Amino acid sequence: MTTYDERASLSDLTTTGERVHRSVEGVIEGKPEVVRLSLTVLLAEGHLLIEDVPGVGKTMLAKALARSIDCSVQRIQFTPDLLPSDITGVSVYDQQRKEFEFKPGAIFAQIVIGDEINRASPKTQSALLESMEERQVTMDGQTYELPSPFMVIATQNPVEMEGTYPLPEAQRDRFMARVSIGYPSPAAELQMLDVHGGASPLDDLQPVAHAHEIVKLIEAVRTVHVSEAVRRYAVDLVSATRSHPDLRLGASPRATLHLLRAAKSAAALAGREYALPDDVQSLAVAVLAHRLLPTAQAQLNRRTAEQVVLEILRRTPVPDPSAQQWRQIRDQPPGARGL
Repeated sequence: MTTYDERASLSDLTTTGERVHRSVEGVIEGKPEVVRLSLTVLLAEGHLLIEDVPGVGKTMLAKALARSIDCSVQRIQFTPDLLPSDITGVSVYDQQRKEFEFKPGAIFAQIVIGDEINRASPKTQSALLESMEERQVTMDGQTYELPSPFMVIATQNPVEMEGTYPLPEAQRDRFMARVSIGYPSPAAELQMLDVHGGASPLDDLQPVAHAHEIVKLIEAVRTVHVSEAVRRYAVDLVSATRSHPDLRLGASPRATLHLLRAAKSAAALAGREYALPDDVQSLAVAVLAHRLLPTAQAQLNRRTAEQVVLEILRRTPVPDPSAQQWRQIRDQPPGARGL
């Protein structure tokens, strides 16, 4: 078995991450924080939900990230008539061999782009549940493993728009993070006219990383240490959502796990072998808000889930270990770091 030095792996991660970041940012101008979050979710083995109004570059972001990595890519256009078998695959009877043969669906790719996911019926949306959680597809009693790395990047329009179906709670909970791109600044929009005016920048986009590199970097992220204090901080934040008076549904234990994994990925991209409370704080809104359901009264008062998470961040005590303690964590041998 080939082994990699931990420090070298994290150094490679930072270098490769910057290459992918620059590649995607060449297509999505003026949104470095959105690109950074997308990369963080990829290396944390999560799935990304991009929600915004039409025309701000949701699908462009998903395609740019997919093309910057030399992975197999499938795009699914979600429509009201899309069937679950179009996603997972179907068994077809072979007349010559006198047996059923499984024909894989679009989910069998390393990067799956689900465009306008909330325009399909909840039944079709739910076809992704097993794939996103267990990274496999079960059909006619047979289980088929999905390739590695595997990531679903889904785009959706705001629920208030015509012809959309709200994502089921179980579906939203499987997305590690949700991001909104928003409108570009006037300077970025002017630059976009120069860059995109003649041809699509996707046409010239070349892979800057390979699938085997991404797998190696994901393994490096797993080695990032999370101290007991930081883990308890993440649990406190998630627990607070379950008892908040403005929420009728708080975050699940899966949300805690996703928050922890995302914090480790953010720390690794920053070149650190240990996560800080700042990593958890910076990702809390993106990881938690889309899983929360405000009460009817909170909605009448125009209280959003994002505002509730920010309030919880302000109220929850932050662990503040000394610099000497963090250095001790950093200098511990890998086997002694636990997570």
